[in-house]
Amino acid sequence: MFAAQSSSAFHPSSGDRFPSRRDMLAQSGTGFGALALAALMDRESQGAESNSNKGFKALLGHRIATAKSILFLFMEGGPSHLDLFDKKTELDRLAGKSLPASFKPVITPMGEYNSPLLPTRKKFRQYGDSGTWVSDWLPHTAQCVDDLCILRGCWTNGINHSGGVCQMNTGVFTAGRPSLGAWVSYGLGTENDDLPSFVVIPDSPSDPVNGPRNWGSGFMSALYQGTRFQSGSDPIANLSLPKGMSEDRQRHKLSFLDELNRRHAASRPEQSELEARIASYELAFRMQAAAPAAVDLSQETAETQALYGIGDKQTDTFGKNCLLARRLIERGVRFVQLYHGTGSKWDAHANIDKNHTDMCGQSDKPIAGLLQDLKRRGLLDSTLVVWGGEFGRTPMSEKGDGRDHNATGFTMWLAGGGVKGGQVIGATDEVGLHAVEDRMHVHDIHATLLYLMGLDHLKLTYRYKGRPERPTLNEGEPCLKVLG
Repeated sequence: MFAAQSSSAFHPSSGDRFPSRRDMLAQSGTGFGALALAALMDRESQGAESNSNKGFKALLGHRIATAKSILFLFMEGGPSHLDLFDKKTELDRLAGKSLPASFKPVITPMGEYNSPLLPTRKKFRQYGDSGTWVSDWLPHTAQCVDDLCILRGCWTNGINHSGGVCQMNTGVFTAGRPSLGAWVSYGLGTENDDLPSFVVIPDSPSDPVNGPRNWGSGFMSALYQGTRFQSGSDPIANLSLPKGMSEDRQRHKLSFLDELNRRHAASRPEQSELEARIASYELAFRMQAAAPAAVDLSQETAETQALYGIGDKQTDTFGKNCLLARRLIERGVRFVQLYHGTGSKWDAHANIDKNHTDMCGQSDKPIAGLLQDLKRRGLLDSTLVVWGGEFGRTPMSEKGDGRDHNATGFTMWLAGGGVKGGQVIGATDEVGLHAVEDRMHVHDIHATLLYLMGLDHLKLTYRYKGRPERPTLNEGEPCLKVLG
């Protein structure tokens, strides 16, 4: 990067009376000043192309971080903020009537503009010292409410699942850009050489909507993409050595493969997938020693497993994923994303009572157990836990007992990682349709998460085709209210 921006040397005879600061630094001390300039410029664009040549190691951020890792609990399909965290007395009062004209415009995929308003489906109660309102659908999470910073003013552009999930993961609702986890891995590197920096764990063998592009690296090097773990007893496929294969023999095979790959890559420097493939082979070899212990949940006590709901048919799958996430976080994995409801199962166009009873029943206890376990182990202070989906649900009914997609106002929450718990930031209008106070677009949300990780979303750049690309497309502001 420095070389690309270097200027011609200063020559008094050329007619210039004064050198630029860059020329002065480049020539002072027999050129050693250029080292300082290069370092300064490299820090200004933390994670730029020059960083990709340093090796995938831990890197410094732009500021002192309050969080070392992110654990993103993604509720795919769009949970209803109105029935979980955003109590609306006026919605109950107007139930059965059409949406008043003052609340329009309305944009929904199914066009349920004039359908009767559907009242909240569960009772709300106040919990904790903060007295925060939480639905009866989340009795376990409610006990942790003093650790939560609830963001009620979120909004997005994607009104369907594909666009909404893509934007919540990559900042835009069309394919092609790096995911948030890739930006974090790129900007901060890894603290564990034997495990991936970015891990994704769906709760089903099927892919979430959009599939791997949700955790892809876009135009960045493929080194920074997420690694998918499987849900179940064997999270990492092909982890064990093949039968009859010794470690020495495998090492020799990998060394030979590495030599062939590097010869091939030498004449194709523009194909980052080759470098990523080489690195993945090396990581896979190291993971065979380190990963079996990391994913072995039998090492946990019966009390800890019960805390996550493991052993209970309803909560077992997601409970295991949450416990696995904690084990990865404590081993230095930088970004872990859990998908609950893989395949948009939170999508309650009809019979929201049954849908959310099932979805909350599967996830509520494991999530509360995760928060409690992180806290008692001293990990919550450095782990930023994020909860949310791609959007919320409408106050208008659909099919009589369901709710449509609502991109204009919904709820997410943060916990740990320096965030002040027991507070609510932002608000939707009286019926929960539009975010109206402390509005946070997806770009603001991403900027906030990066800020807590010590990264400035405008300084975190990657040069692609000659232009500096940034995770929030030069938009968004971090919400400092989350720090209290």
